[in-house]
Amino acid sequence: MKKTIQKSVFAITILVVMALMLPTNAMAQDATKVDSKHYSVEFENDEIRVLKIKYGPGETSVMHYHPRGYVFFVTDYEISFKIPNGDIIEASGKAGQSMWSDAGQHLPTNIGENPLEVLQVEFKTKPMKSKKKHKQ
Repeated sequence: MKKTIQKSVFAITILVVMALMLPTNAMAQDATKVDSKHYSVEFENDEIRVLKIKYGPGETSVMHYHPRGYVFFVTDYEISFKIPNGDIIEASGKAGQSMWSDAGQHLPTNIGENPLEVLQVEFKTKPMKSKKKHKQ
């Protein structure tokens, strides 16, 4: 009986530690709160938040979290993202490009020689599950 209780306590402890490591909206670092120099809210309602993001050449942020959303690059960009496991991902492109962004944490740096400006739409609601498949 004592070994069963010890195993249960160990399992619960592991689950709690794992849950604390997961980024959630409540626990994660909000970019506008931890880096107001680079992030400002342009619009917000119950469903979305639109961020204006501006970095000078060589400027970096702090590790922060974004929910899933849509990103539009106002300027050309050369940027690197350090992710929580330590890997660094570099990306570059042209003004006018846009992309989907999954939820996650990163530490961005403008590695380009020009200012960087981005608009990011963060979704607050969970995606709806579609019952019908769309024709393509």
